[in-house]
Amino acid sequence: TPTPAAARLPPFATTMSLISGRTAVIASTARTGLAKSFRGKFNDTHGAAMTGHAIQHAIERAGIDPAEVEDVFIGCGIPEGATGMNIARNAALWAGCPVTTSGATINRFCSSGLQAVASAAHTVLAEGSPVAIGGGVDSISLCQPGMVKGVVTEKKLMKTYPGIWMPMINTADIVAERYGVSREDLDQYSLLSQQRTAAAQAAGLYDAEIAPMDTVMNVVDRETKEVSRVEVTVTHDDCNRPDTTYEALAGMTPIMRFKKDGSDLNPNATVTAGNASQLSDGAAAQVVMEEKLAQQKGIEALGIFKGFVVGGCEPDEMGIGPAVAVPRLLSRHGLTVDDIDLWELNEAFAVVALENQRRLGIDPEKMNVNGGSISIGHPFGMTGSRQVGHILLEGKRRGAKNVVVVRTTTTHPPPTHLPLIFRSPLTAQPSACTQTMCIGGGMGAAGLFEVA
Repeated sequence: TPTPAAARLPPFATTMSLISGRTAVIASTARTGLAKSFRGKFNDTHGAAMTGHAIQHAIERAGIDPAEVEDVFIGCGIPEGATGMNIARNAALWAGCPVTTSGATINRFCSSGLQAVASAAHTVLAEGSPVAIGGGVDSISLCQPGMVKGVVTEKKLMKTYPGIWMPMINTADIVAERYGVSREDLDQYSLLSQQRTAAAQAAGLYDAEIAPMDTVMNVVDRETKEVSRVEVTVTHDDCNRPDTTYEALAGMTPIMRFKKDGSDLNPNATVTAGNASQLSDGAAAQVVMEEKLAQQKGIEALGIFKGFVVGGCEPDEMGIGPAVAVPRLLSRHGLTVDDIDLWELNEAFAVVALENQRRLGIDPEKMNVNGGSISIGHPFGMTGSRQVGHILLEGKRRGAKNVVVVRTTTTHPPPTHLPLIFRSPLTAQPSACTQTMCIGGGMGAAGLFEVA
């Protein structure tokens, strides 16, 4: 029987603990369900309410006093409007934390939520904070329209690095064309994501994460265009399409294929609404605290924060960022890709997941085992935090030890021998997991966690 990866970790694999003499644990996790942007149930819910709801329930699940939370770090991809004015501080107060609890909003685009969890862990490890919150939020419904209109470029950077302002769809098309990822592979992977999420939902594998939230949404009458206010409860993720077929995906026209007048724009475009993540709204939060304090309080931690790294790449191919960040993370902890038992590699686009899976040599049976952003949705700043909570819970179900969360925006297709059917999440007994993701502007981020 192979020795579990965690048992093979060299002494320097616990770098952060050795430096500070402290260990940061994830004590609890909570999130909202994910709702479709613009026409979903969160289309008129303020970011402070969504985030505050997640924070409140994470605190309750940890069984701590809100006054014990020293600082709140919230990642946000669009930190303005309904998620502006330092949404972290505002959400902390909404959640019932006293005025003595501070807050800081973090923007690293799609890796903002993961960065926020890492920042919470860092303040516990390096600054001696007893308890902190890490999390993420985005209300694309309320914020993206105004943000897009307000983008302002800079002359020098536009000349030297135009990819900084390039739409993410364009960068995904570039990665697919530049590195030979076919449209067929993108659609096959997207179908797999939908199948895995549908099966996970049917098995109730997301239920423990979600804290149902009452809110009020805007409903537009199709004929009269009148807007009515409707009370609703968000109990689950409603972005995925369980009845998705490969034929339907293959029949979609690439988003950047034609101009508005019907003339050619990019004949080589491959990104469609079916092989990209859905725009969605939601929030998530994790309680991060010092291990000894958690033990004193009788709290059974979900996992241990082990490390976090970032890496840069060309802005026009930001989707390969994880392939830069992951080797750096693993090297610092004396691990290899084969030592990691579960991966959360963000599916902002199918090409991101597939190209990074190919470059890193990740076993597709260990990656995004319950689906990802293509099917479940992707509130930019929230996804990294959601992935942390999900991979730790899934790791517990599987008896895992170390997990990795990788933030990225592109994917690489599974090998042709991989049947496009959901495999039961309980068929393996992993011991190491990782999360990684790509980041707009040409970056990647990766976080390593040990399942408690």
